[in-house]
Amino acid sequence: MSNEWLWMGIGFLGQALFSARFIVQWLASERAKQSVMPIAFWFFSLGGGATLLAYALYRQDPVFVVGQAAGLLIYSRNLVLIRKERQHQTNDEDADA
Repeated sequence: MSNEWLWMGIGFLGQALFSARFIVQWLASERAKQSVMPIAFWFFSLGGGATLLAYALYRQDPVFVVGQAAGLLIYSRNLVLIRKERQHQTNDEDADA
């Protein structure tokens, strides 16, 4: 397998992960009968974005690199906010007990 085919596979894998986040969000929303954003959405965003960033770096595409790097910051920040909210909820529950 040539290096080019390997990187093309990595690019397609990243795109598949990134696209899967929409399926996860759609299914969760359908199940809840309202728009929801499950934590898996952000993990798929992070995994897909990181894989696509690696591919963009390999392709040496500065527009793609900047776009994916900025997205990774946003996805990471959302996961940090979710973790803080869950810790806050856990602390509130412990205080109530």
